[in-house]
Amino acid sequence: MEQQKKLGFLSAFSVAVGLVVASSTLVTLGQGMGMAGGGFIIAMVAAWFLQYFSAQSFAELTTSLPKSGSLNVYARMAMGPALGIISILAGYVYMSFLTVPAELSVAGAVFNGVFAPEFSPALFAFVLLAIFTIANLLGVDVFAKLQIFLTITMIVSISILGIIGLTNAGLPVPAVPDMPFNPMGLSVLGLTALAIWLYIGIEFVCPLVEEIDRPEKNIPLAMTLGLLVIIVVNILYGFASIKYVAANALAASDTPHVIVAQAILGRGGEIWIGLVSILATASSVNTFIAVIPRMLYSMAKDGEAPKIFTMIHPRFRTPWVGILIVFAIYSMLLLLGIAGIEQIMILILSAATCWLLAYVLTHIVVIVLRYKYPTLKRPYKTPLYPLPQILGSAGMIYAIWAIWPDVVTKMEIYKYAGVALLVCVIYTVVWVKFVMKKNLFEPISLEEEMGAEFVREALKQEAPVKRLNTSTVS
Repeated sequence: MEQQKKLGFLSAFSVAVGLVVASSTLVTLGQGMGMAGGGFIIAMVAAWFLQYFSAQSFAELTTSLPKSGSLNVYARMAMGPALGIISILAGYVYMSFLTVPAELSVAGAVFNGVFAPEFSPALFAFVLLAIFTIANLLGVDVFAKLQIFLTITMIVSISILGIIGLTNAGLPVPAVPDMPFNPMGLSVLGLTALAIWLYIGIEFVCPLVEEIDRPEKNIPLAMTLGLLVIIVVNILYGFASIKYVAANALAASDTPHVIVAQAILGRGGEIWIGLVSILATASSVNTFIAVIPRMLYSMAKDGEAPKIFTMIHPRFRTPWVGILIVFAIYSMLLLLGIAGIEQIMILILSAATCWLLAYVLTHIVVIVLRYKYPTLKRPYKTPLYPLPQILGSAGMIYAIWAIWPDVVTKMEIYKYAGVALLVCVIYTVVWVKFVMKKNLFEPISLEEEMGAEFVREALKQEAPVKRLNTSTVS
């Protein structure tokens, strides 16, 4: 995309964390603590390890094959274009169509409920979307500065609120009904998929690999440190939540994080978390608008999507057509109310289902490429390979299978995810067979994907084996 590398570690960290610490994750945290009490931390820790394993796989692939297409690039080299296209469309693009409108709906509801009851939630959400679309059109530098500010503000604010609640520094602690630490027992592991949403998207820094300084260092560190910060912040706010608010109230609320802050600090806390929630939405939307068009740009550049997505603004060097198309789709879904706050949990988990399948594919791709290209230079290698890939894949599959305790809700989640996969499969088969005129599962060679110069530099020569000259031995 002919972009200069302008993003350092702090920007990479902010992108990795910025999508994860979103309004929907605050809702997920509150409802999870409401359903499972303190035992939700068991699901949180299990989900943390699964997402850490995913981050390890992404770090290895991204630093070995530094190209903005991310999973699509890696998958088509391992198993052909079909799985690569499906993984991006279902696991990321379609998922964003569910997630971004839901995120914006939460922000609109919070703004309406906390600040301006007479103001339309949908209108506020649309204005927020428009602001960050413009910011991303202006270039990666504007995006990065915004993301750093939003991320630091969110993390610090949520942490302070959690500490105030846990140390009794706020309002007197109300009489909350006693709740066992883990009322769900081993069934709490069924909430692992819900808990994964607290960390999901940490790899969104990877498509920006061509714009990040020293990606071999900054990307793995940004994801690992980001995951550590996120779990600490969630534990602080999560346990403050069940200390101040009854579990059933948390589980039933569309905005549990707001009622928690109100219980801790009164009206001041409500205003504070209202601002934080809006900033959280802004951060995640900002990240989606930055990354999704770049994924589509990479696909179009390689002939896997319409060429219109390759158009770059002559001054700002941004994929402006892709940004505007994504903005139009988000706006339509938002204004039609198709992906609103009323069904946010089903939307979150159906998006998570597609996302988890993409993570499973990522682990498989690492194993396949290790086998196909054993001498490829890997600036970052997964520790204890292939254990993280095996455990990560098994854990993600279990999380999908046990995605929700109620069967009716589970089937609704599977329905949304199934429709997405079906549409993506149909598009992929038609596009690959009749437009690209390629085999669905024929892998792309390393040279074709990355270029001859990259191959010469990246493929390490195996050292010759020294053999004993037996003719001199008596």
